[in-house]
Amino acid sequence: MELKWGERVEDITILVIEDDKEISGLIKKHLENEGYHVLQSYDGLEAVNMALEKDLQLILLDIMLPKMDGLEVCRQIRLTKHVPIIMVSAKSQDIDKVIGLSTGADDYLCKPFSMMELCARVRSQLRRYLYFNENHTQNNTIMINDLFIDLDSHVVSIGDHIIKLTPTEFDILILLAKNRGRVFSSEMIFEKVWKDKYYESNNNVMVHIRNMREKLEDNSRHPKYIKTIWGVGYKIEK
Repeated sequence: MELKWGERVEDITILVIEDDKEISGLIKKHLENEGYHVLQSYDGLEAVNMALEKDLQLILLDIMLPKMDGLEVCRQIRLTKHVPIIMVSAKSQDIDKVIGLSTGADDYLCKPFSMMELCARVRSQLRRYLYFNENHTQNNTIMINDLFIDLDSHVVSIGDHIIKLTPTEFDILILLAKNRGRVFSSEMIFEKVWKDKYYESNNNVMVHIRNMREKLEDNSRHPKYIKTIWGVGYKIEK
């Protein structure tokens, strides 16, 4: 089932991976009040199996889990699944956020958080993910030197090597690739990709660009594809 933004919200299934059953139940209640269908998992191994078996549109993932921690769960899911993952953790340092996003998460939410903020983050990720599915149904491809992008299948490759990008990384790449030569600030990228208002001290874009360069570039310090225009933003050359 490929959902499109604007279809019934109850057709959207969210997997909540949280070992604290009280917190998990509270999150489930609020998401169900929003109209979503919610599944729950309480340990890492079970979560991976559920994520691979179920038709999901979003995953909420705690880092501290029994049997397999959330970072490894994220890595395992990202081998085959491209749905948005919001990582949740009591660890609030920038380095913790960088590590979380580097494993493939699309967003990182620090505990404690309000249910209002959680629901807002969920809506933001779903808008981006479902909007992309709705508006990229034609068989379109982009070639930039030896970088190949298939918009329909979400395949990115350099030569014969397949590059595994997260959904958010893919959307950033498409934004820059479709607007080659145009410089996008971090704020512009965030608002166009996340489809939400940029908030102060948000370093999500910087972290994702760094991760993308590690995957796309032979030398991330001297990038061939995604260029930094200091003090302005990022672009892909024409």
